[in-house]
Amino acid sequence: MKPILSNKRRLSLVLVWTSALMVGCASTKETVLPQDGPTMKSIYDQHMVDVQKPDHRRVIGGQQLPQSGIDHYQGFVREAANEIDTVFPRLPNPTLVMYIFPHLSGSERTPVPGYVTTFPFYEKVEYALPGEVPGEVPGESSATANHSTLDQ
Repeated sequence: MKPILSNKRRLSLVLVWTSALMVGCASTKETVLPQDGPTMKSIYDQHMVDVQKPDHRRVIGGQQLPQSGIDHYQGFVREAANEIDTVFPRLPNPTLVMYIFPHLSGSERTPVPGYVTTFPFYEKVEYALPGEVPGEVPGESSATANHSTLDQ
């Protein structure tokens, strides 16, 4: 039976692992983690001084932050209240009503009274792609549509 690793191969593998371990142990803490930066305490103290300034949240990284509130975002940010309904309208999914006649069920022939059940025509709710529903223009609100019909 032939051995899995020959002696030469085993010796070279041991030498590679030994040299890798020796190189790893030869480094010092100072070469891996430089010691010439600010201490954690000085970073924390500087942060606490910056936070106590009256306008500390207005500038981050040298850039002005936007004003508070949402008024300055008007026309730039989409509104979630009407975005989904106008861009991706739901396709009609009629509810079907089915009457189950009285019948006998199972091997014991248990009587089951008649009943009504409902279920959707399609298995899941489907949404139209933008512009797929006729008569709607994507991005045009109802207010602008009313103005265009009144002007004519």
